[in-house]
Amino acid sequence: MVQTTTFSLKKLFNLYKMLKTFSHKEIESGRTTAIVAHLTIIGCIIAIFMNLDPKNKYSGFYIKQAFGLHLVFFLFSYTIGNVNSWMVTIPFWLCFFIMWVYSFIGAISGEINVVPKIGLYFQKWFDKLSA
Repeated sequence: MVQTTTFSLKKLFNLYKMLKTFSHKEIESGRTTAIVAHLTIIGCIIAIFMNLDPKNKYSGFYIKQAFGLHLVFFLFSYTIGNVNSWMVTIPFWLCFFIMWVYSFIGAISGEINVVPKIGLYFQKWFDKLSA
């Protein structure tokens, strides 16, 4: 028997289509906050507070992406740090760095770059975090 999940691929696709609807003005006004969110976990918290008064959906998108990346980094680095093997730790660091750069370049360029495989889940899980 196959169990159905409450968060289906169709819902993920609809969420992805919704993310492509940012206006040019909204992207320009939220770019700085989106960049600050990527700097560190502290920068992400600062960006959350920067986005409280004039809610911006573009910066909210990247706040959720950056917050999710930072959380995944801290959760997995604790576990991977206990493994004493370069063959395990280097791919982890490289994978995280590539995902971070991919998202950071999107924030700088004004494009919507969803982190592969997990970015849409970040948007759902941290829906109440920002605009």
